[in-house]
Amino acid sequence: MAGQLGFWSITDRLAEISAQGDPLETLAAAVDFEMFRPVLEGALGRPPRWKGGRPPFEPVLKFRMLVLQSLHGLSLEQTEYLVRDRLSWMRFCRLGPEDRVPDANTLWDFREALIAAGALDDLFKRLDHAINAAGYLPRGGQIVDASLVAAPRQRNTEAEKAAIREGKSAADIWPDKPAKAAQKDTQARWTIKHSKAKARADGALQVDIAIPVFGYKSHVSIDRRHGIIRRQIITDASAYDGARLREGLIQTANTGREVWADTAYRSAENEDWLTDHGMVSRIHRKKPRGRPMSRRTSRANGRKSVIRAKVEHVFAHQKARMGMTIRTIGLARARAAITLANMAYNMSRWRWLDSRAAPA
Repeated sequence: MAGQLGFWSITDRLAEISAQGDPLETLAAAVDFEMFRPVLEGALGRPPRWKGGRPPFEPVLKFRMLVLQSLHGLSLEQTEYLVRDRLSWMRFCRLGPEDRVPDANTLWDFREALIAAGALDDLFKRLDHAINAAGYLPRGGQIVDASLVAAPRQRNTEAEKAAIREGKSAADIWPDKPAKAAQKDTQARWTIKHSKAKARADGALQVDIAIPVFGYKSHVSIDRRHGIIRRQIITDASAYDGARLREGLIQTANTGREVWADTAYRSAENEDWLTDHGMVSRIHRKKPRGRPMSRRTSRANGRKSVIRAKVEHVFAHQKARMGMTIRTIGLARARAAITLANMAYNMSRWRWLDSRAAPA
């Protein structure tokens, strides 16, 4: 057929893509995906040989596709299509044009198996160990913050909302409508995101903005030196940020003792906990009630903000460049989606750190 690509044409095209700088190629060079195989195979188990039929897809291949999905904020169907369509994505997945590609249903079942086995936390830790082994140890202290991740909004009656607040499951609320219950997220929550308005040039104050958000919340701790996500906790959107600090969000292995966070984390309990664990609090101080903030406190908070802004860059990258959002129902699947997004970010960050350290 005229215009059909042959083996050498594909090889030449991939060489051209590499010459222009393929980020997936450098990411694959930095991250050895084979290190995840034991965890993936342990989560899936071995299929019985007597069943016959086509052999199952490689678990590492399917995991690579989930990473691609998280890196680009895609649906499973879009991920399947783009792996078939793009040579650079095929190469990242170690596939050729003639190879079979896992479809969206296969990827869904694979992700469900990882959730059921509780394997995603192990995968996250395994990646963190590999980043440490590459020389990017947690250093310089740590920065803690949380970010809201939107989920599909629900349309419920007042009675249904009351039942959800009481902790009833979707099956309890809609027992005669299983199809409807399957599409109802009773674990996501509403919260208000406050946005501080800046004063106008003439000095007049603007009205602060309160934005309602429905979904989940990603709580993370990054190390100051490398900007790698070292710890994570995923909750519904209404969970209080400050309480998460004492629930495993702080990493004791960091070479620095300082902890930066915004005023949501300032409490007597957190200050005592940090002191008891040998940490130095760099948490923002709150404005005294009914009084203006002192100039000294304002300047101190400003100095802390310069450092604390690094964690905001992580969330901005995930939302603006990776398009992080929740497309699924329930907290377990939201945890899976956010964990995969955090892993994808860490892989991308690892690739960037390697490129910065490489000789020109």
